[in-house]
Amino acid sequence: MEELYGVQYSYSEQNQPENIVASPSYPTFPTPAPGFPESTEGASSATTIRDRIAAHPLYPKLLQAYIDCQKVGAPPEVAKMLDEIRGDSDVCKRTAAVVPPSFSVDPELDHFMETYCDILRKFKSDLSRPFDEATVFLDDMRTQLSRLCDGGASGTCPSGDAAGSSEDLSRDEMEGQEGGQSSEDRELKEILLQKYSGYISTLKNEFSKNKKNGKLPKESRQILLDWWNIHYKWPYPSESDKAVLAVSTGLDPKQINNWFINQRKRHWKPSDDMQIAVMDSLYGPFFNE
Repeated sequence: MEELYGVQYSYSEQNQPENIVASPSYPTFPTPAPGFPESTEGASSATTIRDRIAAHPLYPKLLQAYIDCQKVGAPPEVAKMLDEIRGDSDVCKRTAAVVPPSFSVDPELDHFMETYCDILRKFKSDLSRPFDEATVFLDDMRTQLSRLCDGGASGTCPSGDAAGSSEDLSRDEMEGQEGGQSSEDRELKEILLQKYSGYISTLKNEFSKNKKNGKLPKESRQILLDWWNIHYKWPYPSESDKAVLAVSTGLDPKQINNWFINQRKRHWKPSDDMQIAVMDSLYGPFFNE
């Protein structure tokens, strides 16, 4: 098509979905157009074929359909260039009024031109569908973000030193990333920080305290304490007991072992009778003598 129109266009077919081009719904032409002789006479024969196609009354529609396909998904500057080319072209200025009821004396060429125009229109429709769906999705996301920004601008910002310190820290952390971002992205981040900086600071403080102290969840510690109180005389859980406690508390065996070790060191001491009983059970033959 570029050879017929005389335009060198650099828009690569790699930017188009592969599966659409290969769709079996598009008719193919394994042989030259009906009525065209095989290219046995070299350049003169090819020139004759191009001249016959370019002189056909449907050639403006064919060229317009081809340019419309190239515009789908093209960058704005490329689409603008294609519109300018189509507007400046004498071929595209032909109107449908000049197309007679009977196109030409070559019905096979008429059929070829009509079929190829239909192929290009269908190709453009199939190619435009995913781009249209993506545009609708992006418009919906922009609307939701706009509503979020409007709500953030009218909301109140939590006050206090925690909010200010969190805001400063968050800004410092993002300084290295803002260089490649647009002004809209930075504005959105500022609005979100102003609205939620206090909550973020509170969550950070709670998380850091829990991580520093290494405390177990309250419910898990209560389950372990209940088992401790029941077995206070001998608070050494067996492996089966640890498995049951792991399921009920959601802790891993290492956490359970550490808790019982610390608990025994701080809050438990075996009695003299218990120590003697343990020694008897371990070294009975020696003590009985």
